[in-house]
Amino acid sequence: MNIASKLSEPLDWNKGDGLLPAIVQHARDGRVLMLGYMNPEALEETLNSGRVTFFSRSKQRLWTKGETSGHVLELVAINSDCDRDTLLIQALPQGPTCHTGTETCFGDLRLPPVSLLADLERVIEERAGADSDGSYTARLLSEGTPRCAQKVGEEGVEVALAAVQGDLESLNEEAADLLYHLLVCLRSAGSSLDQVLQVLARRRR
Repeated sequence: MNIASKLSEPLDWNKGDGLLPAIVQHARDGRVLMLGYMNPEALEETLNSGRVTFFSRSKQRLWTKGETSGHVLELVAINSDCDRDTLLIQALPQGPTCHTGTETCFGDLRLPPVSLLADLERVIEERAGADSDGSYTARLLSEGTPRCAQKVGEEGVEVALAAVQGDLESLNEEAADLLYHLLVCLRSAGSSLDQVLQVLARRRR
């Protein structure tokens, strides 16, 4: 696992009597999932295991999120704030984060519009192993990358035609189809939205 960590400077463990608040954020869609607390041992376990681990103030022991439910938080990145007394954890949840069954401990927060792409990619990943008779996504993936690429080309032409014709409603519909088929094609070819966004990030710099 490639974990991005910016913890080169010492953290200030004294302000909170040896505990630091740790805000957990969904690494793909940006939603705040939960708030926990870490002591040095919990931080070390998180970095070593790749699964977010807290210090439970009620149980007075280390507690790995999902240790009983299986709904673990896979660590992606970890950073501290400017005062070195708060942690921001970016993670990928494997199931609902809250014990009540909601996706976050703040309820099922509305996805930011751009994050719908990350959610769509997640759905495509889930459908990849489904019965191709009952899922268009599964059927398209089963037909291989050339077929997926063909659909991207077809949808791209439809987008261009709608734009030239000035049909805004049709343009939006066709653009949505194009984005969906592009994500399917990326999945089929072994790539992902994250890898594409990394290229854009490098170009932006």
